[in-house]
Amino acid sequence: MQKRLTVILFFVVSFAYAQKKPLDHSVYDTWESIGSKQLSNNGQWAMYSILQQEGDAQLYLTNIKTNTRINVPRGMNAQFSNDSKFAAFNIRPLNKDLRQAKIKKKKPDESPKDSLGIANLTSNLVTKVARVKSFKFPEEGAGVLAYLTEKPDTAQKGTKPVEKKDGETDFADDDPAGKGKTEEGTDLVIKNLITGTDKTYKFVTDYYFSKDGKQLVFACSGSKKDKMAPQGVFLLNTEKGTLKTLIKGKGNFKNFTFDEESEHLAFVGEQGPEKQEIKNYNIYYNSLTIDTAQILVDFDMPGLPEKWSVNGDGKITFSKDGKKIFFGISPVKKLKDTTIVDFEVAKVDVWNYKDDYLQPMQLKNIERDSKKSYLSVIDVYSSDPKVIPLTDVKLPDASIMAEGDAPQVLASTDYGRRVESQWSGSTSKDYYLVDIKNGQKRKIIENLNGYAMPSPAGNYVLYFDRKLGSWNTYQIATGKITVLTAGLSEKFVDEENDVPDLPSAYGLATWTEGDKAVLINDKYDIWSFSPDGKSAPKNITAGFGRANNITFRYENVQLNRTERNANKFIKANELIWLSAFNNLTKENGFYRTNVGTAKAPELAIMAKFKYANLVKAKDADIYIYDKANYVESPNVYITTDFKTETKLSNTNPQQKDYNWGTAELVKWTTPKGYKAEGILYKPENFDPSKKYPMIVYFYEKLTDGLYTYQAPAPTPSRLNISYFVSNGYLVFAPDISYETGHPGKSAVEYINSGVENLKKNSWVDGNKIGIQGQSWGGYQVAYLITQNNMYAAAWAGAPVVNMTSAYGGIRWETGMNRQFQYEKTQSRIGATLWEKPELYIENSPLFMLPKVNTPVVIMANDADGAVPWYQGIEMFTALRRLGKPVWMLNYNGEAHNLVQRQNRKDIQIREQQFFDYYLKGAKAPAWMTNGIPATEKGKTWGFELTDDKP
Repeated sequence: MQKRLTVILFFVVSFAYAQKKPLDHSVYDTWESIGSKQLSNNGQWAMYSILQQEGDAQLYLTNIKTNTRINVPRGMNAQFSNDSKFAAFNIRPLNKDLRQAKIKKKKPDESPKDSLGIANLTSNLVTKVARVKSFKFPEEGAGVLAYLTEKPDTAQKGTKPVEKKDGETDFADDDPAGKGKTEEGTDLVIKNLITGTDKTYKFVTDYYFSKDGKQLVFACSGSKKDKMAPQGVFLLNTEKGTLKTLIKGKGNFKNFTFDEESEHLAFVGEQGPEKQEIKNYNIYYNSLTIDTAQILVDFDMPGLPEKWSVNGDGKITFSKDGKKIFFGISPVKKLKDTTIVDFEVAKVDVWNYKDDYLQPMQLKNIERDSKKSYLSVIDVYSSDPKVIPLTDVKLPDASIMAEGDAPQVLASTDYGRRVESQWSGSTSKDYYLVDIKNGQKRKIIENLNGYAMPSPAGNYVLYFDRKLGSWNTYQIATGKITVLTAGLSEKFVDEENDVPDLPSAYGLATWTEGDKAVLINDKYDIWSFSPDGKSAPKNITAGFGRANNITFRYENVQLNRTERNANKFIKANELIWLSAFNNLTKENGFYRTNVGTAKAPELAIMAKFKYANLVKAKDADIYIYDKANYVESPNVYITTDFKTETKLSNTNPQQKDYNWGTAELVKWTTPKGYKAEGILYKPENFDPSKKYPMIVYFYEKLTDGLYTYQAPAPTPSRLNISYFVSNGYLVFAPDISYETGHPGKSAVEYINSGVENLKKNSWVDGNKIGIQGQSWGGYQVAYLITQNNMYAAAWAGAPVVNMTSAYGGIRWETGMNRQFQYEKTQSRIGATLWEKPELYIENSPLFMLPKVNTPVVIMANDADGAVPWYQGIEMFTALRRLGKPVWMLNYNGEAHNLVQRQNRKDIQIREQQFFDYYLKGAKAPAWMTNGIPATEKGKTWGFELTDDKP
């Protein structure tokens, strides 16, 4: 009887699997993922969005106590009000309407625009406002919302003169102000959320709340058509409804900022002629007791270097005590010579070996560099106010300390060492303390290969020295240097570093309040160090991580990380959350520990899932997060302690209708005796009595993602794992460790041995194995097919095949030279081309292509900014010359990884057809058998299957 039941159950399960269909390329657009999520401050509401790859999003607001749910189609960019009584969000146009606008090539002003949604969390009612470009809640204030509208629909443009509506406000002393700016502002609406009343201000270009929400500053552009329209800067008291005219007249005003107490305001602005090429910006200042804004810093301000001025793009910041304003200055730009005749002068880039940066880098960064600002400060309350430059061209970068209340800033420079970035990929720096009262500089760290940062309270400079692998502090009051990690047997740098460069640090966790302790990571655990070195280091996770192969990391669960010090320090005995990752099983989860103790942390949850984005409600002990694994689609959950959890979302219910898959960890030993591991993905209906084709996908190390959900999606050129698994393939993703000088042989050592290990299983069809990789993975594909004939098909995305020609090339997306990649980082040669030419040749597949018998497709795009696309051409033309089966795809104007979705969809189809032909015996498509002539480009894509052979 038991045997009969077992047989019946087997057939029932087999029948259930048989009913599930394989994924096809039509499923991508509506496949869902989790967008942003958050909790209201009081912890009573959860808000999250569900996104589609190419479709309409959904926003959900759930009352955690009553389970009431508000669903907002196409809701995005949601925020709760500080008092947890309201939520606001953008409502996107329908995706189909946006698509039609693109098809009809509508101008931006004619295209569909976002609406604003406002949810009343007491009545559960949603109010919608059409054509809104932005909205803001104050950080701490309540009961008020501001939003800026789009321009009126152009279909109604210019039919009637502008008339004022109820609630619109007249501005005091509004006189004709002359010609307005080209880009006119739009309506700013201030909404009282308690009473429901609105006030509208016309032609607003920018607006900004004070922290407490009691003040709102905004700039008005005026209008060319309405001479009476307001121009200038205005300050609204949102409680009293009173309005101050801070600046009257046309101009360009921006970068508004209030002090911590919401009592003082600063911004940059200029009122020069509209067509003036070089704008002369000023710093404006206002307090609640002053009726108008005063020019605090102008072109003639004492202390400002000659031929320097205020930078209009620089950030403005008050010190926490409100006494100082930090801002940017820069050299005055040169005027264009209008007498030059364009067609009579040469257009040439002059490369000079003394240049700090190569010309391609300079050209790539020209816009950024033209806006570069140099930190300066002014004491607002000084009897003799003057600008104190804190940085300059030779000392360009600085960090404000103790929120601007410290007597100095930490400045750094790599001046004189920038050329070395060509082959090192980075530069060493000198660090200075710069006095904010007089600008005097004191060098404290010289030639540091690493990085330095100020402590939150400004008492120390913490720095990591890559050469020594040590964490150190510089005590500002005494000048004392303490090597924090000295004498410890544990390493605080990458223990598995396999590139020919100094290992990187595991990183800083956080500080405790008042700079009493700094928390630093080793590979597994977190250590607490006294920054003055007077107390012995303390392992706050008590070595539990190292003993159990679990990596702990401090988890900042505060949502608003923009608040002052929100992510900079914790209390000395605070109970904190730790993310946890088991390096052996790849399980993920969370623990808790008290920062002031040295005990094994307390387990909250550890499971075969990937947890992400743990966020706590500001004023309640409730948490929101998402959770997934390869089998279960990501969903949003809430909990108080992880002992129980509530699932809020239900993404991708359609997945149950498809043959999905499983993911498991496999281990083996390489020929040289190295322990190795990888992920093996199997179809959900896997039958060990059958034989399966297999695709091997690799990059460097992928097994940490064992429990990562792999959504079916048109990828940038990586393998679409879930698609192939659903369609009856095994997919194997091995980890690779590298030997300096021999990256190609290292790939053979790990990948091929992993494949041979799996081939011992009867269900692996050893004659039907393909390989796929993108970028560094593409290089390894190209190398592997030169070593033997064990693969039936290969797909190489953006491969390097000739290290000798690629070595001196340019990464065009950054302008950097590629030498550093071979000498120091991923390509792992560890020497120059002239020091070890034999290693460059050994690791270049080009010189071994006559050995290739594996059919291969290459993707090499003509706008690739990382790998020169000529590498793909070298590979294609060589194999073509040798009579080998090879195809190359050049997606016009595309990047290293495909960006345009239509191209991503295209490559998925081609990749499926290619592997289906060689690994499943399917028919070959026309693009493989006959190609696509240039005359047919854009008319046919060659997807139709044929009876011909490639």
